Amino acid sequence: MNDWHDVREELRAFALGLPETHEDHPWGETVIKVNKKVFLFLGLDEPTEKWDPTFGVKLLSEAHGHALTVPGAKPSGYGLGKAGWVTVPFLAELPETEVLIDWVEESYRAIAPKRAIRLLDGPVT
Repeated sequence: MNDWHDVREELRAFALGLPETHEDHPWGETVIKVNKKVFLFLGLDEPTEKWDPTFGVKLLSEAHGHALTVPGAKPSGYGLGKAGWVTVPFLAELPETEVLIDWVEESYRAIAPKRAIRLLDGPVT
């Protein structure tokens, strides 16, 4: 997948397939929420003069450091970076899409209520 639109759509579709999630458009941007809390920022649908396509996730493991190695990646603004949020440019040389999906799942697990995580993990046998 070379086109950033394809990668963005794959992350969006994966996120919306997680338990109790929905899409919202605060500030005119696309976000995916669980329990009324954002776990994936997808920004605007198209670049503008002031905005390049990015996505934001909350990472609390070694994935946080890995995400920051992507050229142009940085701790998220508005104080979110202090809480583990990372903003990653779609136009950079990204890791494999599977890695990005792992980051989305980690962000979901950091934000989702325990009941939703139990639904994701399935019944314990």
